[in-house]
Amino acid sequence: MEIKFYNTLTKTKDKFEPLDGNTVRIYSCGPTVYKDATIGNMKSYIFMDTLRRVLKYNGYNIKHAMNITDVGHLVSDGDEGEDKMLKAAREEKKSPLEIAAFYTERFFKDFERLNIDKPEIICKATEHITDMLEFVKKLIENGYAYETSTAIYFDVSKLDRYGILSGIDLRNQRAGARVEIDEEKRNPYDFALWIKAPENHIMKWESPWGLCYPGWHIECSAMSNKYLGEQFDIHTGGIDLVPTHHENEIAQSKGATGKIPARFWMHCEFLLIDGGKMSKSLGNTYLVQDIIDRGYDPLSYKMLCFTSHYRNKLNFTWEGLENAQNSLIKLKEGYTKHNAGTDNVEPQKIEEYKTKFLEAIDDDLNMPVAMSVVWDIVKNPEKSKQLAELLLEFDRVLGIKIDELVEKKCEDIPEEILKLVEQRKTAKANKDWALADELRNKVQEKGYTIKDTKTETIVEKI
Repeated sequence: MEIKFYNTLTKTKDKFEPLDGNTVRIYSCGPTVYKDATIGNMKSYIFMDTLRRVLKYNGYNIKHAMNITDVGHLVSDGDEGEDKMLKAAREEKKSPLEIAAFYTERFFKDFERLNIDKPEIICKATEHITDMLEFVKKLIENGYAYETSTAIYFDVSKLDRYGILSGIDLRNQRAGARVEIDEEKRNPYDFALWIKAPENHIMKWESPWGLCYPGWHIECSAMSNKYLGEQFDIHTGGIDLVPTHHENEIAQSKGATGKIPARFWMHCEFLLIDGGKMSKSLGNTYLVQDIIDRGYDPLSYKMLCFTSHYRNKLNFTWEGLENAQNSLIKLKEGYTKHNAGTDNVEPQKIEEYKTKFLEAIDDDLNMPVAMSVVWDIVKNPEKSKQLAELLLEFDRVLGIKIDELVEKKCEDIPEEILKLVEQRKTAKANKDWALADELRNKVQEKGYTIKDTKTETIVEKI
């Protein structure tokens, strides 16, 4: 069956075939490990996971690399500000490597909780400084980079076209619209490949230009080239990476090899929170841990993501997650009922379900349609082990552990915790929200979570 993916590069849905036999080579932009990844970040990785699973379901082998940015990402996506790792290290009074190790471990813990497949190759920026340095040297040799007193910059004017991915037209851009004007830059949109480190900069490496550290974009070009070659099949990431990071990746790779590195560029849209942006100031930068703390199975968030196409914005609400959890429970119960069934289903019916499911996932990962096929099977009045086996087969794509029921925690709750819960109920009844929040925090500090539903308050051990 023909597979089609929407390609940000061509702005069309294109037929997909690997460049190299039966192996699909993928590069995904990984996290900058200076803080916890949010559920908004995880939406992109659920999309990445679904892509991997769909390709595997179609019989392809996967060679997939993902970077860990542990140096070089400034607080601005331009070339200004402090390195995010150094900022976090200063605030948390730890070394940059301690910060990186701590948040990398937490990031992959969330992968486990969401049942996200880990890419075959995980590459840390700090372990590939030499590769990046050689890439920068190549760009200088090819005439695409120049040195200033502060950095080695990429010269975008040397390209036949800068903006091929995002559609930006430099001729119509006001100077300094994206970045502050550096008088030494030849063009306002030139970006830093290699940055000369100030004396007090902690993370820096020897180079022909003195002690330096890499720019944000160079790591992905260098590492994708090292592990996947000059050209590979698919590059994934969040939609926010298109106008700067991915545009600059393409520029660097064209400057070094003359080629656009990936044939397909696939991007996941933003997650909204209650219809608006996720923001630290609004207190809605939710983590996977927040989902767990409120008593939800993390896989319910995966179910929520499947209600919308990856190229559409998804609105997250706690009510929506509640509905997703209920759907997850019903889906797993449906599998269990079929697995206990004895009816035989016509082979033609099984093939019809398979065809519809495959058509959906191969049509640019159309998970909402794929899930409608899954629900048709669950609701089939004939309870059959054949249908249970089919659901289990489809779970190779869904990754929701359909054969494992959502666990209900039944341990005894200590009297001390129950008293705090009752005090909180009273505070809520009196509309003393500050006290209610304070009591919730006390309960959490003692190792328990409180989940409010429409009919009851559920207390569980973390």
